[in-house]
Amino acid sequence: MHLASYNIRGRASFGVVVGEGIVDLRPRMAPRFQSVLDLLRAGALAEAKAVVASVRPDFALSEAELLPPVPGGEKILCIGVNYANRDAELTSAGGNEAAKYPSMFFKPPNALVAHNAPIMRPLESEQLEYEGEIALVIGKTGRRIPKERALEYVGAITMCNEGTIRDWIRHGRFNVTQGKAWDSSGSIGPWMTTDVDLTKPLRITCRINGTVTQDDTTESMIFKFVDILSYVSIFMTLKPGDIIATGTPIKLGPKSDTPRWLKAGDVFEMTVAEIGTLRNVVADET
Repeated sequence: MHLASYNIRGRASFGVVVGEGIVDLRPRMAPRFQSVLDLLRAGALAEAKAVVASVRPDFALSEAELLPPVPGGEKILCIGVNYANRDAELTSAGGNEAAKYPSMFFKPPNALVAHNAPIMRPLESEQLEYEGEIALVIGKTGRRIPKERALEYVGAITMCNEGTIRDWIRHGRFNVTQGKAWDSSGSIGPWMTTDVDLTKPLRITCRINGTVTQDDTTESMIFKFVDILSYVSIFMTLKPGDIIATGTPIKLGPKSDTPRWLKAGDVFEMTVAEIGTLRNVVADET
């Protein structure tokens, strides 16, 4: 089930994408549920699926302005350097030792735009970079979650372009926040997808202007979904609507001393077959 948040005909709503249409759930499930976050908090995804099974789409998908999949969630967490080939690249360069625990940072919600919204390259830097990632959407509250039960706490998955302003990454001595928190520097969506078998590898394919630039599966992850969920929940309570971006594969092609940064007009596309395609065009901030 592809569960989307969107604006339609002057109002905010949520619903299920069925083919090229949307079944609008808010008028059918109000007043109990006003948003996707309400569904997650109530554990009512199965109820939403049952509603969709008996009705036809209310309008075309193309009519809706999609929003980030879960507006109003409490936190967005990101896992850094979590694919074996990326970790090996850094280790061989003397950048780090084999990781014992995940690297982590927060990202504010306003850093991620929705599907089809422009990604903004800021005035202060030309070094806008993309990172395609699977993101977990938490479906129920958990603390100190055992690995064998971790996937029970995932309500859905989505896609995240974890945008980075690379030359701001090391402004501080010991953090990356300055490079990871720029307004509208990344994207998320186009919706969240339930009922995906997370025990099987998911393939991430990213394209810039039609050229494949990332292509790998979650089988290459150092810390698997269950590892991440169990580890994070040791020190913080995971809540419905929280999002965890789980790391990005290595970029394809030869390494260069002058990387090719995103510029205005570039088209970013990320595809995961089980979800769909997240697409954004880059624009210069004015």
